[in-house]
Amino acid sequence: MQDFRARCLAGDALIGTFLSTPHPVAVEVVAATPIDFVCIDGEHAQIGRERIEEMIRAADVHRKPVIVRVPGHAPESIASALDAGATGILVPRVSTAAQARAAVDASRYPPVGSRGVGPGRAQGYGYRIFDYLKQANEKVVVALQIETAEGLANIEEIAAVDGVDVLFVGPGDLSVSLGALGPEHVERLNAAILDIVKAGRARSRALGIYRPSAADVGKWREAGVSFFIVASDAMLLGETVSAMVADAKAAAAG
Repeated sequence: MQDFRARCLAGDALIGTFLSTPHPVAVEVVAATPIDFVCIDGEHAQIGRERIEEMIRAADVHRKPVIVRVPGHAPESIASALDAGATGILVPRVSTAAQARAAVDASRYPPVGSRGVGPGRAQGYGYRIFDYLKQANEKVVVALQIETAEGLANIEEIAAVDGVDVLFVGPGDLSVSLGALGPEHVERLNAAILDIVKAGRARSRALGIYRPSAADVGKWREAGVSFFIVASDAMLLGETVSAMVADAKAAAAG
């Protein structure tokens, strides 16, 4: 598998989607497409620790990188995702430099961090533990989701934390936190997102964003964003079925 972290840091345009369907079949179907990576949503979707490992295994069938959006800041959640074989983690609601440092610390082995050593799936259940230890700190992607007014206010300090690879904007939660929800506040929200992009670029961090569709990916790419999570498997399924049904009914009506 190509070094995904190197591609992130190089600013390559990378397109992924959230996986919220708690079944390996959904992962395998999505991973069979030309998608660059998948992101298992362990925060909002009802996906437990054991199922996350099964879903990562399904993505490995097609050698696709897997990012896991962990439920929160707990180091145990970060460790379990990485031990299951995830290529990286997306930590939600990072609002301070201290939280950013804690996320990096939980994702890296000593002496860089404090991740615990164990014989998980990523380590070949102990058979490849030394090989994994030699390269994990250089391969694991640490992405932090900036989605609060506090995170926006502290963005320069967060971006300055060593070991942060991707600053990822969550526009939905950010708009709510800023009191900028709704079309009348689009310009204010976009200005806030651009402040995050500016701070990240000043520190040579990769910039990411969630978009509900691909419609404005080009605009954000021009602004300096390179790491995109577009829609989710559930959204795409619903939209595709809705479009098919509408077409079929129109055709059937003559």
